[in-house]
Amino acid sequence: IVVELIKAVDGSTVWSQRYERPYRDLFSLQDEITGAVASALQTELAMDAGAVSQSDRPPSGNLPAYNAYLQAKFYYERRSEADYQRAIEFYAEAIRLDPQYALAHAGMSYALSESAGYYLSGNEALQAYAQARTAATTALRLAPDLALAHGAHAWLMVNADQDYVGAESEFKRALQLAPNDSDAKADLGSILATLGQVAQAIEITRESIASDPLHSESHTALASFLSSLGRLDEARQAILKSIELQPTAGWERVQLAIIEIQRGDAAAALAAGRQVHDEGGWVEIGDAFVQQVSGKQMQADAALKTLVDTQADISSFQIAEVFALRADPDRVFEWLDHAIEIRDPGIARLWFDPFILRYKHDPRFIAFCEKVGLPATGDGLSVPAASPDQVAAIRPASMPIAATP
Repeated sequence: IVVELIKAVDGSTVWSQRYERPYRDLFSLQDEITGAVASALQTELAMDAGAVSQSDRPPSGNLPAYNAYLQAKFYYERRSEADYQRAIEFYAEAIRLDPQYALAHAGMSYALSESAGYYLSGNEALQAYAQARTAATTALRLAPDLALAHGAHAWLMVNADQDYVGAESEFKRALQLAPNDSDAKADLGSILATLGQVAQAIEITRESIASDPLHSESHTALASFLSSLGRLDEARQAILKSIELQPTAGWERVQLAIIEIQRGDAAAALAAGRQVHDEGGWVEIGDAFVQQVSGKQMQADAALKTLVDTQADISSFQIAEVFALRADPDRVFEWLDHAIEIRDPGIARLWFDPFILRYKHDPRFIAFCEKVGLPATGDGLSVPAASPDQVAAIRPASMPIAATP
C-alpha cells in the first residue's frame, strides 16, 4: 500500500511511504496502516466534542458482509429505479450475513425510502416506507450513536411523514455525532433548503462536496439550491459535474433542462430533455418541462397531458411545477393539494423551486405552507415574468388537460 500526503493547492507531495504487510485480516490491516501513518506524521487523531467514532465495518468482522455493503452503496449512488433495487438486494445480503450490521440496516432504509419517493405509489409506496421504517428503527436500536441511522430516520420523516421540523432535529443530531461526515452535511443542507434557508444550505452543501467531491447527489442538490437563487452559471456548472460523475441518473438531466429554461435558452433545454434516460417517469417529466418553451403549443399540451396521464399518482409536485411554468396558478395549487393527498416527497422542494416560487406571495401559497408545516417565508427567488419568447410565453392549455387531480 502506497500512502501519499499531497498539498492540495499545488499537487506537490509532502510525504510518501510504502507499506508491505502479509494479508491476514482486512480490518486489522487497515488499523495497522492507519496507526503507522499517524505515527509517521506525528499526528493525533482527535474528534470534536460530542462526536462518536463511526465505522462502516460489520461488528462480526464478516468480510463478505462488508463486501455486500460496499456493493449496495455503489448501486445506491447510481439512483436509477433498477439500481435502487440492486442496492436493496445487496443491503439485504449484508444483513443476512451479519444481522447486527447497523450500517446496512440504515443503508437499507435510505434505499427503500428514496425508491418509494421517486418510483412508487399507493400501497407499494406505503409498504416500502414501512420496511424502511423497520430498517431505520433496527439501525437505531443496534447503534444509537450511528449518524447514518439518524439520517435514515430523518429521511423517513421527510418523505413519508412530511415532518420537516422533526427531520431537521434528526439531521442535526447526525452531524453532531459525525461532524466531518459528508453525508451528514449534505442531508442537513437538504432540510435547510426545504425550510427556506437556501443560502445556508448552499454553504453546508459546499462543505460536503469539499470532503467528498465525487458524491454526485451533493452536486445535484447544490445546483437546485443555486438555481433557486438565480445563480444560474454556478448552478449549471454544478449539475454538469453531477452528470459527469453519474451519467445514468435521470433527474440530473431534468434539472439541467430546468436551469436552461431559467437561462432563457430553449434550444439547450430541449437538448437536455432529449438526453433524459427512459426510466421511472423522468422522460415524461423532462419532456413536459422542455416542451413548454419549445414555442409549439400542441407539443406542449400533449407532453403535459402525457405526464398527467402517466404520473399523476407519483409526480404531482412536478405537474404543479409545469403548470407554474405555464403561468396557470389555479392548476398549480390544485396539483399541490393533490401532492399532499399522495404524500409526494417533492413537496420538500417547494422553497427552492423557481417556478412555483413565482406564486410565493399568493395567499394560497402561504396556506399551503401552513398545511404541510413549512415556513411561509424563505430565501428562494421566483422566476420573473418573461418576454414572449421565454418561459412565461406558453399560455394555459388550449386543449383540455386534466385540471383536477
